[in-house]
Amino acid sequence: MSAHCQLTGVKPSFGNKISHSHRRTSRRFDPNIQRKRYWLASEGRHVRLTLSTKAIKTVDSIGVEAAVARIRARGGRV
Repeated sequence: MSAHCQLTGVKPSFGNKISHSHRRTSRRFDPNIQRKRYWLASEGRHVRLTLSTKAIKTVDSIGVEAAVARIRARGGRV
């Protein structure tokens, strides 16, 4: 599963892991990505979205229809 959110577009960021001796090695900060299934009433079907936890809260507040419209406006496929 790719670690990017369909709604917000958040992707992994990169930085350094710093040990006790202060040696630096590269690491990756992954967003908290979940796959969630929603009922899309306008099309009469379920859609499975790959969302970050912040985006799940956004879908809860604006509704799944508006969220799918935003994803499609960004050029995403649902």
